[in-house]
Amino acid sequence: MNTAAIDTLGGKLSETALRLVINLYPNIRSATNAELDAACAAMRAMARSTVDELLAAAQSAPGVSHLAFQSAALTLAHEGVRVLRAGCR
Repeated sequence: MNTAAIDTLGGKLSETALRLVINLYPNIRSATNAELDAACAAMRAMARSTVDELLAAAQSAPGVSHLAFQSAALTLAHEGVRVLRAGCR
């Protein structure tokens, strides 16, 4: 897979994960900028391993690559929500 394709995949994955964080964390509007930055940093920290898992799953079972993508987006979103919940207590 070429770099441009991986960059495109990463962009779509990050957009989807951020949308999920907004939908899954109802108190998103009350989060501080520092809390939002921490959530994004945690999601970025997981991004490489999550994309690697996504690519491996898509190669081993191409017919369900859409499910692998959704799982990867949820994995990243879960990490963001986890950090927001920890910071907003």
